[in-house]
Amino acid sequence: MPCRVAPQKIDESLRDGESVVNYVERLSREKAESALGEFCQSVIIGADTVVVLGDLILEKPKDRAAGTEMLSLLSGRRHLVFTGLTVLYSSLVITDVVTTEVSFRDISNEEMELYWKTGEPEDKAGGYGLQGIGGTFVTSIRGSYSGVLGLPVFETERALKKAGIDTWRYRIGH
Repeated sequence: MPCRVAPQKIDESLRDGESVVNYVERLSREKAESALGEFCQSVIIGADTVVVLGDLILEKPKDRAAGTEMLSLLSGRRHLVFTGLTVLYSSLVITDVVTTEVSFRDISNEEMELYWKTGEPEDKAGGYGLQGIGGTFVTSIRGSYSGVLGLPVFETERALKKAGIDTWRYRIGH
């Protein structure tokens, strides 16, 4: 089954009193729904990821200062990564939120500055990419590795099955 990535422009502002779980669930649903006009006869998957340290939600850094500040906050600590997932198919709307605990080693100021210069953290929640150089900061993960990357594979497969989609049919060359 051919897939297409189609980033959607939506207002990603956190609403007053909105919990992090409701926030990522809403954003994943709104991203999926905004693609309906273009992909109305398709299976649509929307996802959104944020990093949470205590009560602080760390989204994508807006500049170098924000990116290095995020890394400074995460350095030597554990944090949570929340990924909201929505599958739209026909009239079905299936949502899920996946939570993963990530532990960081201590990161020096020099490493933070050098990491920012790679360009990798600019579009990553929490200012790091687990799948790239940012993975060198991670000492352990408890939960979904793919959820930290932005699309939890197990939960996506489960949602597709709930929607009645036979994903195995497309994996064996039909």
